[in-house]
Order: sequence, then C-alpha cells, then structure tokens
Amino acid sequence: MSALNAEPEGILLVDKPQGLTSHDVVDRIRRLYQTRRVGHAGTLDPMATGLLILLVGKATKASQYLMSQEKTYSGEATLGMTTDSQDADGAMVETRPVPDLTAEAIQAAMKTMLGDQYQTPPMHSARKVGGKKLYELARQGIEIAREPRFIRVESFKLLEWNVPKVTFDVHCTKGTYVRTLAYDLGEKLGCGAHLSALRRTSSGTLKLDHAMSLEKLGSLSPDELVARLIPVHQAVPSIALG
Repeated sequence: MSALNAEPEGILLVDKPQGLTSHDVVDRIRRLYQTRRVGHAGTLDPMATGLLILLVGKATKASQYLMSQEKTYSGEATLGMTTDSQDADGAMVETRPVPDLTAEAIQAAMKTMLGDQYQTPPMHSARKVGGKKLYELARQGIEIAREPRFIRVESFKLLEWNVPKVTFDVHCTKGTYVRTLAYDLGEKLGCGAHLSALRRTSSGTLKLDHAMSLEKLGSLSPDELVARLIPVHQAVPSIALG
C-alpha cells in the first residue's frame, strides 16, 4: 500500500530553482504528494532561489509561526543600473557611472543600514493594497503611496567586491525586501543598483542544507516522499499552534 494513501502531513524544505514562482512549486508538491492541502511559509520571487518552506496537510496550521521567523540570504547587487522592480527581472530605468569604490567604503555604507527601520515596499511586489496586488497596479503604469513596514536588519556583510558586482550576506526580519536593500545601497554609494541574484539560506532554525531540489523530490518513491516531511512538533513550539 502506498504511503500516500493516508493524507501526508509535515514540513517540506525545497531548494527552489530560478524562474519558478512559489505557487509553481506548491502546485508541483501537490501533485507529488497527491493532496491539495499544501501551502508555503513565505514566498520567494521568481528570480530568487533557495529555501522555500512547504507545509503539507495539517502542517499548514504552522504557517503564521514559520512565516514570522528571521531570514538569512546570500545575494548580489549590480551597481550602476536601476530597474523598475529593483531586481534583474525589471526593466532598466537608469544607468550611472560606478565611482572608484573600495570594499571598505561599501561595507561602511552597509553598516549604516543596520538596525530597526521602516522600509517602503516596492511597487513590483505581491503586497495587497485595496484588494489589489501592487505588481498588478505597476503593470498598468499606476504607482500609489505605500505604507512603510517596520523591519530590522541584523547584519549586512560584504563578501566580495568585483566591479560592478557586490556579493553579500544579510540577516533580517520577515517582510524585508532584499531588493530594496540593494537599491538603497546603490543610492548611498551614489550610482544606483539593482538586485541581480538572491538565495535564501535559512528561515529560523530551518536551513537550506536540509532542502531538496524539485528534480530529486520527483525521483523519490511515495515512502521516501513521506520520509522527507519534518514533523511539525520538531520545528514549531506547541504553544505557537494554540
């Protein structure tokens, strides 16, 4: 008898590939686990890769807790060019010359971006205002006022500076738009920037090291698929589940 005859339940860590939406991944996991009851605990933009937390079966009740966890990312900002979405998927808005910057100057600018702050969500985002997603309005050429959101940037570290690419690690609270951090860094450096790569490496205690690609998941047997599910009690305190 297939292990999937009973409704599967648990947390699944997926290494999302570039080019797919988070909903695309949810659809694939629904087919693999033969259940419609699949959700996620925080989206990744199509251009982003890395840790995507999927909730299967009754594990969907842990969504709010898991979404609230702090995140870490590795990423790349390209200086000298801004886009309308603040990332590589957008249309170019402006190019500016990149000044003769040192790694020390870039790290110093990053340090000014640490701590508690308010961040205005970009127009090209899935946040809803008046029942409509901002990116839907942006596609119509409409820009509206957005309420800033409280975030905290715990760390923002330069890993490598190779003109015009800035490679970095960032540790931040939920709801932080890393592409906006990249944009803001470019403005501080006087040349503009956009996010050209992003990879989520952790969310709370859940790590990318324990995630599996969709390709590998697709090669597993029903019993192996069930074995990949992390029991909710191992990742979520019982008090968080009410």
